Amino acid sequence: MSGHSKWATTKHKKAVIDAKRGKLFAKLIKNIEVAARTGGGDLAGNPTLFDAVQKAKKSSVPNDNIDRALKRGSGQEAGGADYQTIMYEGYGTGGIAVLVECLTDNKNRAAAEVRIAFTRNGGQLADPGSVSYLFSRKGVIVVPKEGTTEDDVMEAVLEAGGEEVTDEGDTFEVLTEATDLVAVRTALQDAGIEYDSADVVFHPSMEVEVDAEGARKILRLIDALEDSDDVQNVYANFTASDEVMAELENDD
Repeated sequence: MSGHSKWATTKHKKAVIDAKRGKLFAKLIKNIEVAARTGGGDLAGNPTLFDAVQKAKKSSVPNDNIDRALKRGSGQEAGGADYQTIMYEGYGTGGIAVLVECLTDNKNRAAAEVRIAFTRNGGQLADPGSVSYLFSRKGVIVVPKEGTTEDDVMEAVLEAGGEEVTDEGDTFEVLTEATDLVAVRTALQDAGIEYDSADVVFHPSMEVEVDAEGARKILRLIDALEDSDDVQNVYANFTASDEVMAELENDD
C-alpha cells in the first residue's frame, strides 16, 4: 500500500486526540448528512449512510451529533445545508498527481481555498481529466488486527469480491471493486470480524516513489488542503518506503 495510506492511517490514529478533532468530526457529520439526504435515513436500507455512521462512531463522534445529522439529512429536522460534491485536480511538487474531493455549500469559497493551498505549497491546479485517469474507484475496508489474522480476513472476503488484503501495521486493509464494497463489508460482519471503516476511494493505478524531502512537501500540501472545511478527501499517487515514513514520524 502507498506511503500516503500509511501516513493517513497514522494520522487517523492521532486525529481524535489532536487539535483537529473538531474539524474531523465536522467532516464525518457532513458525510452522514449528505448520505441521509441522498439515500434516506434508514441505516438498513442505505449502505452509504450505514458506513458513514460506523466511521463516525469509530472516530468517537458523539451519538447526539450523529442523530442530529441523520435528522437534518433526512428532513426530520431543519437546518441542513445544500452540499454539492466538486472534484479538483492538480499536481504537487515532483509531478505527484493530486485529487481533491470537496463537499461544499459555497463553490467559490471551495475553489479559492483549494487554489491557495496548491499555490502556497509548490503545487498547481490542473484541467479536469488531466489527473483523474491515474486513479480508479475502489472500496477500502480497514480492519483492526485485534483478535483476527490476515488469513481470517482473506478467507472471509475472497468469495464476496475482496481483491487484496494488506498488512498496514495495526490494521489490515481490504481492497475491493467499488461495487463490491457492501458485499465484502457484509461478509466480514457475517464472519464476526470487526472493521473500522468502509469507504469508496480514488485509488492510484500507478505510484511515484518519493524520498523524505519529497514526502514532506506532498504531505504539507495535503495538510493544507485538508485544513479547508470544504475538503472531504485528498488522494495522491505517491509512495514512500517504511524508512522514509519512519523518518517523517520522527519529525513530529
